[in-house]
Amino acid sequence: MSGWEDLEQPKNKEIKDNQQIIDDHNRLVLRVFKDEDGMKLLNWLKQVYLDQPVAIPGSDSSHAYYREGQNSVVRDIFNRIAKARKL
Repeated sequence: MSGWEDLEQPKNKEIKDNQQIIDDHNRLVLRVFKDEDGMKLLNWLKQVYLDQPVAIPGSDSSHAYYREGQNSVVRDIFNRIAKARKL
């Protein structure tokens, strides 16, 4: 498609479909991490990534960007679990 049609807002059904996909992924993450092994893995991820400093004095600043990206992935998992518990 090209032209003005590309600028149209998504239909309500498309929005609902996208929200359903997001909800399904959130539920999936909750199912994966809710048992004992999943909680152990989640705790390990937290210790290895979130509980460590992002920037180390004297290191290249790009290291902080890299570390923050790692942290972002773990935070996303925690956020999805929290959202799935509210569904």
